[in-house]
Amino acid sequence: MTGRGVDVGYGRYGFRDVIRYRHLSAMGLSEKVVRGISELKNEPEWMTDIRLKAFSVFRKKAMPRFGPDLSAIDFGRIRYYASPIEEGGAADAWDKVPEKIKKTFDRIGIPEAERKFLGGATAQYDSEVVYHNLKKEWESQGVVFLDMDSGLREYPEIVKRHFGSIVPAGDNKFAALNTAVWSGGSFVYVPKGVKVRIPLQAYFRINTKNAGQFERTMIIAEEGASVHYVEGCSAPIYSAASLHAAVVEVTAHRESYIRYTTIQNWSDNVYNLVTKRAAAYENSVVEWLDGNIGSKVTMKYPCIMLKGEGARGEVISVAFAGKGQTQDAGAKMIHSAPGTTSRIVSKSISQDGGRTSYRGLVRVEKGAKGAKSFVQCDAYILDRKSRSDTYPLMKIDEKTATVGHEAKVGRISQEKLHYLMSRGIPEKDALAMVVLGFIDSFTKELPMEYAVELNRLVEMQLVKAVG
Repeated sequence: MTGRGVDVGYGRYGFRDVIRYRHLSAMGLSEKVVRGISELKNEPEWMTDIRLKAFSVFRKKAMPRFGPDLSAIDFGRIRYYASPIEEGGAADAWDKVPEKIKKTFDRIGIPEAERKFLGGATAQYDSEVVYHNLKKEWESQGVVFLDMDSGLREYPEIVKRHFGSIVPAGDNKFAALNTAVWSGGSFVYVPKGVKVRIPLQAYFRINTKNAGQFERTMIIAEEGASVHYVEGCSAPIYSAASLHAAVVEVTAHRESYIRYTTIQNWSDNVYNLVTKRAAAYENSVVEWLDGNIGSKVTMKYPCIMLKGEGARGEVISVAFAGKGQTQDAGAKMIHSAPGTTSRIVSKSISQDGGRTSYRGLVRVEKGAKGAKSFVQCDAYILDRKSRSDTYPLMKIDEKTATVGHEAKVGRISQEKLHYLMSRGIPEKDALAMVVLGFIDSFTKELPMEYAVELNRLVEMQLVKAVG
């Protein structure tokens, strides 16, 4: 995502494409649909078995009993597979991508971003990755950056060993759904000691009405390796709801470093219900930067399981909820080893009747001696119609642990706005200055182009409120 001019409203991301699909599943989910997806992809039998078992789990699992109302989701009115590409898989050169799809990603800025500063890029359109490229510099060092379907074909043993090891199908109803019908996503493998110095990017777009997108992403950093993975998301505006239910599994081996950055800009008809989890081993570092703008409902709680001594985890998140939107976001930190440290920083803004919630967990297991964790939740409520809630949970079973929690909820000071306006700054610009300052702890961690883009997305939302 790049910093082009602001398109007030949703024009830059909310446009719709008329695409002829190679494969488009019928509405609804059945064993036949699950088998059909696996057959179309020519998957090994063991993956088909995983899918079918997960489908059984999905049918038995109840909907979440906490958080936002999900009763409007009609699983029988969703298409679980939509492929716009010809046989042969994702293109490795931009000029090979179908013209209509290429125009979509040109408008969003993917090729431009890749040329400027990305180590590699992949673009997923509905169910399939349509474009993928990794710079030769990293290929020559053994870095693997593929779409997940190609990862399964080319590295089946690695995928089989890790698939579902961090997020099992039985974890929750939407993890089971993803495991049954997953398609696309990213497969990243960084060999021992290799440091990928510039980001790898994936971009996910839902185009089909009543569609679901169920990408599966797997990132593995071997001992001493490092990588920064960035993903962006968008969808056109439809009257009917779309469902995004992704699963991400991240493995950080000894002394490795992984940063995972998400900037989502779903339209307000999307249910964004994802499960993202990492395992961090001895002296490794996992950082999650999570920017949530748009969607009808978001439920997302990135989790880091600190399994090795000295492992460190950090989640910094921003959520913005406008009219008719619920952002139920947070983080989970599980301390299982001595000397582990974690930090959670959550910033949220609600306006025009929107609702934000921080929902988090810090668990320190017995034996995780000297574990340290700090949680900071700050919320801005921009009007009397909006709401913000905090649901922290801490389970501490180790006496030597040090755990802190701080929460602040407030409204923007009228004195600040009046001061800025008295200096000739229009109200909407003054409001933007205050809000962008509030989320600065998040944006300063982003690469410059992404920080500019996030700020502009926030400004777009504020313009809607102020007029």
